[in-house]
Amino acid sequence: MGIFVENVSKQFGSFQAVQQVSLEIKSGSLVALLGPSGSGKSTLLRLIAGLETPDSGKIWLTGKDATHQSVQDRKIGFVFQHYALFKHLTVRKNIAFGLEIRKVPKNKIKGRVEELLELVHLQGMGDRYPSQLSGGQRQRVALARSLAVQPEVLLLDEPFGALDAKVRKDLRAWLRRLHDEVHVTTVFVTHDQEEAMEVSDEIVVMNQGKVEQVGTPAGIYDHPASAFVMGFIGPVNVLPSSSQIFQNGGFDSANPEIFLRPHDVVVETTPDRVTAPARVSRVIHLGWEVQAELILEDGQVLIAHLTRERFEQLKLEPQQRVYVKPKGAKSFPLYYSI
Repeated sequence: MGIFVENVSKQFGSFQAVQQVSLEIKSGSLVALLGPSGSGKSTLLRLIAGLETPDSGKIWLTGKDATHQSVQDRKIGFVFQHYALFKHLTVRKNIAFGLEIRKVPKNKIKGRVEELLELVHLQGMGDRYPSQLSGGQRQRVALARSLAVQPEVLLLDEPFGALDAKVRKDLRAWLRRLHDEVHVTTVFVTHDQEEAMEVSDEIVVMNQGKVEQVGTPAGIYDHPASAFVMGFIGPVNVLPSSSQIFQNGGFDSANPEIFLRPHDVVVETTPDRVTAPARVSRVIHLGWEVQAELILEDGQVLIAHLTRERFEQLKLEPQQRVYVKPKGAKSFPLYYSI
């Protein structure tokens, strides 16, 4: 067993940050806690780390009740968004810090530090100071420092949140490769859906202090358990069930709203018996795909994503009349607006 959260709750004043959450994270897995601001994901991470104490419930780590264990006894590595490196210490000394506190023999510290410098691809930079590194390099130093003490669990709180988009993208791929090498049970907090989808084995979607759904990235995207999950994971059109696009195709729903992914909008230049007319409002080139903003005759705005090949076939232009139909759509029993 890696981590087991058993019916845990945490309140700050009148704010219920985490509400009766139960969750199992398998040993050796890489799991994302994903949700909007205030959803409880960072609080849950801090509860696992021992930086907060639950009001009720238990935290189990590697099969042992750790609810009231100190942070030091939990054998956890924690990486913060803003690195928390010691500015006056070199990279090598930053990585060695936890080992020195534990009075590990110097020769073992030296070997472990060099091993970690190679692991995080910072060979030759051990004598530099944090101010001499890029943001991405600093974050890798922070990860190496956390791994130095060989933690049983690695926790990362928005680890790439302070970095620009290109560096974030590179570090996400690097973190996935790193995890595949060290296999330490890892939990990271993010509000970035793409980041969670790209890096993790499983995603825990949180909302208002509760777990909405747990599953693989593909499973959650293809089979969302609620309107919130569908609206939060990936782009989506939210249309009234009375919208014209659903009438001709026979999509019948008793729920007030229907969710339709942009890539599930079929665009044609000639009508058939199940299409609805629309007008092209705007065309946006996104590199590997093209986004078309459409306006249905009932005034509803519809976003469609097309491959470049399909866009070239259709030759779409603003104000062009087109015909659309849903390829797949979902509705949920609870009313929800994103």
